[in-house]
Amino acid sequence: MTRSAITTHVLDTAAGRPARGVPVRLEARDDSGWRALDSGHTDDDGRIGTLGPDRVEAGDYRLIFDAATYYGDRDRFFPEVTVTFTVTDPRQHHHVPLLLSPFAMSTYRGS
Repeated sequence: MTRSAITTHVLDTAAGRPARGVPVRLEARDDSGWRALDSGHTDDDGRIGTLGPDRVEAGDYRLIFDAATYYGDRDRFFPEVTVTFTVTDPRQHHHVPLLLSPFAMSTYRGS
């Protein structure tokens, strides 16, 4: 299995464990707007390592995390979290984690 050029993982910081089953969509911006590249769900370790192609071009991308589906009927503030980022060097791997809780979120460029 080839690792994607863009990967992610989601940690449920309120529960203190990986967020399993979070629907995630990867999109790229082109001249006509945003287009879907791939989608998937986080695994038991909260990761998606095969989301999209194994090589991407320089440009803008976004990951859309469906927090409403993950939290279900539980109280939460964010139904969806969108993380938009720019790939400047397509030779590099881009890992974009999400730290998620019902009322807060944070992200960073991982390795």
